[in-house]
Amino acid sequence: MNETRRRLILAMAGSAGLSQAPGALADRGIGPAGLPDGALDSSEYDTLPGKQPLIKRSWRPPNFETPVRNFNDPYTPNDAFFVRYHLAGVPEIDASTWRLRIGGDAAGTPLELSLAELQSGYPQVEFAALCLCSGNRRGLSKPHVPGIQWGHGAMGNALWKGVRLKDVLARAGITGRAVEVAFDGADTAPIDATPDFVKSLPAWKAMDENTLIAWEMNGEPLPHWNGYPVRLVVPGWTATYWMKHLTGIDVRSTPSTGFWTAQAYRIPKGRFPVVDRFVSQESETTTPITEMVTNSLITNIRDQGIYRAKTPLFVRGVAWDGGYGVDRVEVSIDGGRLWQAGALGEDLGRFSWRQWSFAFNPEPGEHVLMARATNRIGVTQTFDLVFNPAGYHNNVVQRVRIRC
Repeated sequence: MNETRRRLILAMAGSAGLSQAPGALADRGIGPAGLPDGALDSSEYDTLPGKQPLIKRSWRPPNFETPVRNFNDPYTPNDAFFVRYHLAGVPEIDASTWRLRIGGDAAGTPLELSLAELQSGYPQVEFAALCLCSGNRRGLSKPHVPGIQWGHGAMGNALWKGVRLKDVLARAGITGRAVEVAFDGADTAPIDATPDFVKSLPAWKAMDENTLIAWEMNGEPLPHWNGYPVRLVVPGWTATYWMKHLTGIDVRSTPSTGFWTAQAYRIPKGRFPVVDRFVSQESETTTPITEMVTNSLITNIRDQGIYRAKTPLFVRGVAWDGGYGVDRVEVSIDGGRLWQAGALGEDLGRFSWRQWSFAFNPEPGEHVLMARATNRIGVTQTFDLVFNPAGYHNNVVQRVRIRC
């Protein structure tokens, strides 16, 4: 890292009220400290148009992470929301000329909709949902794996407004022959050899009442970097299915053979405690990633931080799962020997994350803070990484070390 970049990062960390020690930079600036050698040095705060400074993990295509300090509120601000692209050709779209095409061999009455027709032709719904990159925390995999070396911030919670995908598919005459529904966006690759980013959903998930075509986020139009003018919202499932800049919907009677569904975003079969399966795309050994796993994050306590002994210390965080709802969060201040119940915050809906808190008066010395979430169907975070080559579903219980 050159000296100019280092000074910028130190200044950013200082402006956030952080220590400028290396450990502080790793945890609260561009960390966490478990990222592989080189990942911290190659990352920096940078600003995209319309965004506040985010943690740049790559520039082309743009992949920017939200600093953890932004997760202390129920909803992640639009200008702080993470940015994730696979293709470098990020489109500039004129909403007045944008059109959504719906067709395919299992659609009886194909149609094309303008934004005004989409917004006026169907019942509108709004709810909270967590958008989480499948590779969130990939940088903490051990051994390390290829891909964007995300820390904790490739996620965000928001209010999404739009129309139910199933209502649009019904207008397009979806038939009983439908096996999958494929989605295409307006982003493009710099060379023809790169596969177009097209994703499929099983037909039953596309027809779920909570799957949306959304044009609004936290009460405002979608930001450019988060899918303007419309995107798919698939609550409970990882963000690989949340197609940005949506332009085409293909109702298929056969499984998709495209790269991003048939080959990418796959996990070892039977290794994770998920309920929702994408059966038409399963092989003997792998299956597409689907719903999020139970997880939690401490958001306001800095790893290796120094805090005042025998003074109330309030620990805050968020917990989430694949849409069954968070049942409880337990907190340990002694590295996992004793667990106590945390206080859950407001329930914003089963697809939203759930805020939690815990207060204690620390004795002098070192403490290891841990939090583990359990959902309403009894699935709890793991203490050991379920390793997979793509670094997905990292829900290992976090350890935050402090001194008082």
